Amino acid sequence: MTNRDISFIVKDQNPLMLRPTDTVQTACQRMCERNVGAVLVTDANARLEGIFTGRDAVQAIARGGNPADVPLAEVMTAKPDTIALDLKAIDALHMMCDGGYRHLPVTADGKVVGIVSRSDFKGLELDQFEDQQSLWECIC
Repeated sequence: MTNRDISFIVKDQNPLMLRPTDTVQTACQRMCERNVGAVLVTDANARLEGIFTGRDAVQAIARGGNPADVPLAEVMTAKPDTIALDLKAIDALHMMCDGGYRHLPVTADGKVVGIVSRSDFKGLELDQFEDQQSLWECIC
């Protein structure tokens, strides 16, 4: 069965990264332009500070603030879980399932190198994950 390394999945990525001071509106515009579901919020040295997703955008708008005035620092998920380059696709799938999220930042030496989302995984990887989940449910 295929179980690709995370490094292979993100090898040619140019993840969308913004600063904590950038606004919700800017993030949403860039997400639309790039057709992605998440922004990695980083400092000037590409160190991860948070993640902003479509879910965060909905919550920010529901709170009633003007998206053009609300900085990402106020609405992002701070200090999100991350995955290392040397782990496998199945590891990322388990982390996302256990954590209840669809996007997982990839870091190396404390810096952002990419992001994986559920749609990055191929059929055999998903099949293996589902088989493991079914087995775990039978054991428990």
